[in-house]
Amino acid sequence: MTSWGVLTAISLCHMVNDVMQSMLAAIYPLLQAEFALSYAQIGVLTLAFQVTASLLQPMIGMATDRHPQPRSLPFGMISTLCGVMLLGLAESYGWLLAGAMLIGLGSAVFHPESSRVARIASGGRFGTAQSLFQLGGNGGQALGPLLAAFIVVPMGRPAVAWFAVAAALGAAILWQVGTWAETRRRAAATAPDRSLRLPRPVVIRAIVVLALLVFTKNIYTASINSYFTFYTIDRFGLTTQGAQIMLFLFLFGAAAGVMLGGVLGDRVGPLRVIWVSILGVLPLTLALPHVGLETTAVLAVLIGLVLASAFPAIVVFAQELVPGRTGMIAGLFFGFSFGMGGIAAAALGVLADAHGIRTVFLICSVLPVLGLLTVLLPRRVMG
Repeated sequence: MTSWGVLTAISLCHMVNDVMQSMLAAIYPLLQAEFALSYAQIGVLTLAFQVTASLLQPMIGMATDRHPQPRSLPFGMISTLCGVMLLGLAESYGWLLAGAMLIGLGSAVFHPESSRVARIASGGRFGTAQSLFQLGGNGGQALGPLLAAFIVVPMGRPAVAWFAVAAALGAAILWQVGTWAETRRRAAATAPDRSLRLPRPVVIRAIVVLALLVFTKNIYTASINSYFTFYTIDRFGLTTQGAQIMLFLFLFGAAAGVMLGGVLGDRVGPLRVIWVSILGVLPLTLALPHVGLETTAVLAVLIGLVLASAFPAIVVFAQELVPGRTGMIAGLFFGFSFGMGGIAAAALGVLADAHGIRTVFLICSVLPVLGLLTVLLPRRVMG
């Protein structure tokens, strides 16, 4: 039976966690003005957050597959709380980097174990549960720019620290969720089946392809999260608030897409969703750098919707490929691939400094063509 209460709680905490993460990118224009940062330094901030999560998430996921630790969930949120406090109160670039890394650490602890809890609570509706879990995260990412636009911009950067209150509430909820999951874990009579359903070389090839698809998606998403506000300011002359609303449109579309992808994956299979999502977004990304403000707003929503629908399908597909390794898979796809997106964000910052912000979006517009790699995935996972 699906435990909707637990799924809702873990989704809400995912929203809190990702509000804090998206707050970092949303206040980049403020940080650039206050600390006189270059685009490259902004890229390094993204790198500091994402690589911290990247290096730790797969290791934490593999460790908790062997020894699940659901009660570790609130400690990840406390790390995020400390990082947000630093972002609001830091007086130097070095402390900003430290705050970004603490948020990355919180993400590294939160994602593998909470993804496992979502699967436990799914009642067999793996795609829907994964989508509901990720919906909270995408919703949080969408809310971050709005909260920055209407609270942080008018009140100043120290207002970021007030969001630590939400992190404290999230930690309290996660303690209850962790207790529920620990009870369920102890009640289980047998260890999970970890036998592969396909030959090992096929599984390895499929995991590599899925990781490359997520990497491609995350490079494009990193370009939007880190530089879309600057792009719309540069090209259309928007204010900081107007640019953050444009970023919200993309993130709103992504929040809707992530829910749609999981539900459709349960109905038609995750492989079909992956095909449509990764390749279907290509005409939209190619058009984005060449259209006016109103069309850019529409495309931002559509690109977020189509691109994000792939992620829950990819995670469920990978979890079926490697049974009993939920934490490792979550760590790989939430961690490693996102960290590679962070490296890409830093590289894109250097490119923007050298050739202009519009060049970044021209280059990134062709990335979804790598969705053709989907042809290398096995047609069936279950034997």
